[in-house]
Amino acid sequence: MKFVVTFIIALITAGTLLAQTFKVPPYQKFKLKNGLTVYLMEQHEVPLVNISAVFDAGAVQDGSRYGLANMTAQALLFGSSKYTKSQLEEKIEYVGASVETFAGKEVAKMTASFAVKDQDLLFDIIQDVLTKPTFDQTEFDKYKQRQLLQLTQQKETPRGVIGSYFNTFVYGAHPYANPLTGTPASVSAISAADARQFYQKNFTTDRAAIAIVGDFDTAAMKKRITDLFGGWKTAAATSPALAEPAFTFDKNRVLLVNKDDARETTFLIGGKGITQNNPDFIPVTVVNTILGGRFTSWLNDALRVNSGLTYGANSRFGTFRKSGTFAISTFTKNSTTTQAIDMALQVLDSLHRTGIDEKTLTSAKNYVKADFPPRYESASSLANLLTDMFSLGFDESFINNFQKNVDGLTVAKTRQIIDQYFPKDKLQFVLVGKAEAIRDKVKKYGIITEKEIKAEGF
Repeated sequence: MKFVVTFIIALITAGTLLAQTFKVPPYQKFKLKNGLTVYLMEQHEVPLVNISAVFDAGAVQDGSRYGLANMTAQALLFGSSKYTKSQLEEKIEYVGASVETFAGKEVAKMTASFAVKDQDLLFDIIQDVLTKPTFDQTEFDKYKQRQLLQLTQQKETPRGVIGSYFNTFVYGAHPYANPLTGTPASVSAISAADARQFYQKNFTTDRAAIAIVGDFDTAAMKKRITDLFGGWKTAAATSPALAEPAFTFDKNRVLLVNKDDARETTFLIGGKGITQNNPDFIPVTVVNTILGGRFTSWLNDALRVNSGLTYGANSRFGTFRKSGTFAISTFTKNSTTTQAIDMALQVLDSLHRTGIDEKTLTSAKNYVKADFPPRYESASSLANLLTDMFSLGFDESFINNFQKNVDGLTVAKTRQIIDQYFPKDKLQFVLVGKAEAIRDKVKKYGIITEKEIKAEGF
């Protein structure tokens, strides 16, 4: 027993020391003549190379063709000037490498991981895929049919789509409301030519960055990347800078999405949040850990542990460059919908009324500090960190000063954080469930707008 206690103490101490000492490892940053920003970070622990490439080509650029950014990013791997889709898959799989492309709200990314011994092949593939994709029509059409099937299936799972309903409800006509994977109507209308045009307009080197982290010599890698991408010519980006969204709602509102066969109600309650580069991001994270950011949070204790109303409840801040959202999230039986919502609101109200005491704050600080270093232990996560710094507009001081900023949070400061960033009025309620069973019960929360989950869009 003594050994077990000693071992646990050692683990806690090691985690605390790691949190105290973790800094972003040294790296080089430079820009090619075509405007492409490059990050190089040597990590010699394992013979791997990890890549993250980011482009200003996310769903906010979709316009009315929802899903176009996502489909374009996926289609980069449907063939290039040297390789067909099947050849790409065969060669990448044969050497045990990984190459993936995807889009988010604001950016599109390519990530890759491969052994040093295979770097000649993989760099050739990556360069060809990024600079000379063919957007093969046959492969694109196959993918589109799969995507349409998934769009139909996803509405069978409220937890998979409620975020899209929430974004549309909160952001309105702003591009942050654009559904990442599109809608059946929008995806049906998108062609391989549309994806090619989107690529030519938005995959531009002046708003892009590539990070390489792994087992290499920086000078040699700098030459390799310059040779591979220095001659890449793209048009200058023409998309205007994204405007900050105006949150126009001035009172509580309810969006009720009817799913006739639902036995549960899935709901989000929230409103305006913060940006990633907000100077109070870390204090907000600590406070949210207490409210709903860990298993022992107030929300989970109240709704799961103490009442058994749900299998889990949480709260989170979704951050973008220009804005963000805050939301409490959970699900419960139709018959306990208002009981669960009322309890979630009571917990939020308690945060405002009673605030946080020193013991609770200390516990949350220790949790956040222990949870922090593992996020950046691997070379692949460091590569993503570098491109996130580029795309979200923060620098290594966010990481390097993390411990100090967590430790510097006081009980008095948490009061200001709660009042400023955790909404208690003008709340936006999005519920997916059986409208007939809950409509009359939930009207007390605000003016109701209804939608059918089977209807087009969000």
